[in-house]
Amino acid sequence: MSEFLFPTRPTTSIPVKGESAAFPINRIFCVGRNYAAHAVEMGGVPEYGSPFYFTKAPTHAIPSGSETPYPLGTENYHHEMEFSILIGKDTFRVSENEAMDAVYGYCASLDMTRRDLQAHSKDKRQPWDTAKDFEDGAVFAEAIKAADFGAIGGQRITLAVNGEMRQDATLADLIHSVPKVIADLSKYYQLSAGDVIMTGTPAGVGAVVAGDHLHGEITGLAPVELRVGQPL
Repeated sequence: MSEFLFPTRPTTSIPVKGESAAFPINRIFCVGRNYAAHAVEMGGVPEYGSPFYFTKAPTHAIPSGSETPYPLGTENYHHEMEFSILIGKDTFRVSENEAMDAVYGYCASLDMTRRDLQAHSKDKRQPWDTAKDFEDGAVFAEAIKAADFGAIGGQRITLAVNGEMRQDATLADLIHSVPKVIADLSKYYQLSAGDVIMTGTPAGVGAVVAGDHLHGEITGLAPVELRVGQPL
């Protein structure tokens, strides 16, 4: 059937430097606690075994430069600056040595979080869905192709709120490397072109309020920006 009962949402996408066509978002996977200092600041212990994951709906993604209303149901809305991987081909059960062949490119991104709801979920040992997967909860800047970005290593990752530095680390601080994350995730999912993997946030996460301006940078990538508007 080609007809639907209701209007369908347009495909969310990420612009790519030098390309007229955009990268269509298929799924959004997120790596939890992938920087040791962030794990500690959240009251946890760094885990060096296997990564763990949660997801966000592609319909909840918005482009850098957007303004989003302060979200519903929270009094503790947090920023998390992240390095995101764009998957460019179908990938299943690959080794770490094979994993980088799947990468199309990278971009700077924000994983916005309703921290009080996350804390409640942790206390109840419940999923994080309401804390992580909500409207405008993922923000993506323009991407760059992997070949143009080069090797991942000491690139600086920072986030400032109203010009005040909040997060400052390097990609070398990732607990689980990009090839390890791709290889591990491909054991549980048949990764597809269009999938996005947000690789976790450094220490320094904190609350934002209506009127705040967020500006995140990763060396070699376009910056990601967000303005927080008034609640609905």
